[in-house]
Amino acid sequence: MANTLTIELPDIGDVDSVDVVEIIVSVGQRVEVESPLITLESDKATMDLPSTTAGTVTTILVQVGDAISKGSPVLVLETDPTDTVT
Repeated sequence: MANTLTIELPDIGDVDSVDVVEIIVSVGQRVEVESPLITLESDKATMDLPSTTAGTVTTILVQVGDAISKGSPVLVLETDPTDTVT
């Protein structure tokens, strides 16, 4: 039986918010642990947000140009019970 998991932006340090500059995955795409999901940009750096678990992307909750902060939902994955959350 599949479960769903909402991937949220983790604490990224002293930055209040970051901009979404690229969405790397698409709905229906299978991702593995550490697969890059989106690219974020702050005043100081550009970074990819990696997946914390394996699964299939069912919903993307952000758009390019969005400013997001810690705890903001990014996307929803459908996971299998055998997939491991890290």
